[in-house]
Amino acid sequence: MPIPPGHLGNLTPEQEVKLRELWAATFNVFGVKDPHDTSGTETPQTEDAQSVSEVDSKDKKKGKKRFGVFKRHDKDSSNGTVTPTKDPSQHADADDKYGQVKDFHQILATQDPESLRAAFWSMVKADHPDSLLLRFLRARKWDVDKALVMLVSTMKWRSHEQHVDDDIIYRGEGGALEDSKSNDPAVRKEGEDFLTQLRLGKSFLHGTDKEGRPLCHVRVRLHRGGEQSERSLERYTVYVIETARLTLKPPVETACIIFDMTNFTMANMDYSPVKFMIKVFEANYPESLGAVLVHKAPWIFQGIWKIIRGWLDPVVAGKVHFTSNVDDLEKFIDRSHIVKELDGNDDWEYTYVEPRAGENDPMKDHEARTALEAQRHVDVRHYQHKTFEWIAKGTGPEADQIKAARNALAGKLYDNYWKLDKHIRARTFYDRIGMISPDGQVNFYPPPPGKGGNASLPPSDIPDDASADDVD
Repeated sequence: MPIPPGHLGNLTPEQEVKLRELWAATFNVFGVKDPHDTSGTETPQTEDAQSVSEVDSKDKKKGKKRFGVFKRHDKDSSNGTVTPTKDPSQHADADDKYGQVKDFHQILATQDPESLRAAFWSMVKADHPDSLLLRFLRARKWDVDKALVMLVSTMKWRSHEQHVDDDIIYRGEGGALEDSKSNDPAVRKEGEDFLTQLRLGKSFLHGTDKEGRPLCHVRVRLHRGGEQSERSLERYTVYVIETARLTLKPPVETACIIFDMTNFTMANMDYSPVKFMIKVFEANYPESLGAVLVHKAPWIFQGIWKIIRGWLDPVVAGKVHFTSNVDDLEKFIDRSHIVKELDGNDDWEYTYVEPRAGENDPMKDHEARTALEAQRHVDVRHYQHKTFEWIAKGTGPEADQIKAARNALAGKLYDNYWKLDKHIRARTFYDRIGMISPDGQVNFYPPPPGKGGNASLPPSDIPDDASADDVD
């Protein structure tokens, strides 16, 4: 499958310069110092040697120093080095739909750089770090300042608003099951609401379209406004998106969503989760949607679509397609890969498999996790150092050697992530049925649940009488 333009491995020289500029800007905001820079009165330090308090103190004394991103790299761009760019704080963007420029100001004034850096590397997971930054550049039409604002806002959203990695993904389905047994009524309801959506199969991942993109099925008829709390709906949405991210393998970087509108009524319409979904895809998961198929929408949806379309970015709206039957779907998905529920030939059916007793025991192995995180920290530091070298060299044979070294380090980070994964991510339905394997391999067509779909756990770890009640 060919690599799309603007993606890693298919960048123009101008796009590569933009990528280096964004790395330099990102390092500046994250408080990461170039270890090769001995200019100025300050001793160059990496984030390892520089405490958060030191960074905060320097930011307060120097005002907008963190905006002074490209002062050292002020060479002419014709040789491929980065060039000065305007201060992101000066943007008065007409297209700042979600107030991210204001967020950017507030974040730099109140949040320490190291927390942003940690949130970024936590988001990288199994991605190539360049690929993650390129998403933000493409979403902002290669405007480095706008991409930086979007990236920093997303880091805050992940770490301080949604707690994606330290709660939603870390606790996962097992945590929801635990919450559902809580004596605290509010905690119990959140856990029950989250599990209800999983057990219903309100949405699920299965199969790929003709472009190799993962398919996310959303069965709209199973949603009724008010049945689950707004918070549980948001957590569930983020949970599905984050799980889908783990199934993306280059050059595929987007997913295809099928909104199955079969038997839709106005009782199924709920604008709040729709608004949330639009916001997170546009503001926090840029360049993640490949296509959106609205299937079998009844006539009453026409008026609703006019409202929703008005909320969508035109680029996102252009990815929405309406399908009425299996022949329409077949334009996007091979009939053999369309589930029978949608009149295709794939007889796979969603049946939720409850969390298994002991499936998250590796998360208790703090020694193994600490060792893997220590190695990841070293690899991240090396990657950052190589990136500074790449920024300085620009283009040419030496720069190509540095890029090769960076790619090798990105490969080490990928391998490290999948060793670390079981220690930091609670198991999901997709781990239990063998769709996501422990080493990161993905089988988009696993056996139907209950027919050999417990590949993620050794047989000895799956008690014959295991059930939801067995999980503490």
